[in-house]
Amino acid sequence: MGSVIANGGTLAIPNNNEGVITNDGFWPDVDLAMLRASTRLTGNVTAERLRASAIEAILDVNTQLATYKAARIGEGWDNAADVGETIAGASALVHRYLRAVASTVQADIAEKYRDWDNTRAGDYRGQGESDSADDFRRNARWAVADILGRPRNVVELL
Repeated sequence: MGSVIANGGTLAIPNNNEGVITNDGFWPDVDLAMLRASTRLTGNVTAERLRASAIEAILDVNTQLATYKAARIGEGWDNAADVGETIAGASALVHRYLRAVASTVQADIAEKYRDWDNTRAGDYRGQGESDSADDFRRNARWAVADILGRPRNVVELL
């Protein structure tokens, strides 16, 4: 008589020394271990995938803030850490920038790593993850809007 051994796979333990992505000099560098901890990403997301997603998120957020950055440099600011008020040891600008990057990473991960379960429960979870990705993208847009001093929502009557 045989026996069945259920194996859900192994959960990779995240590397606490995943490195830092060096940014452009104005915006802060991104520590991948801190990013993983702040976004509660599990070890199922490999260090390589996290790094690739973080680089893309940094490029995306930097592009959205290119005009803002140019204006601050034109005013004589060398980096974002020196601009504005300081909260919890860092400028509010740095906190919001890192929030935009983290939210963009979370959206990317949520979209790419949907559950491939073909059952009704899998469809339900997949929709929840898509909704989460939308929420993360919204949070990223809000963080960028906060940096730019723009309203978070724009409503237009047609």
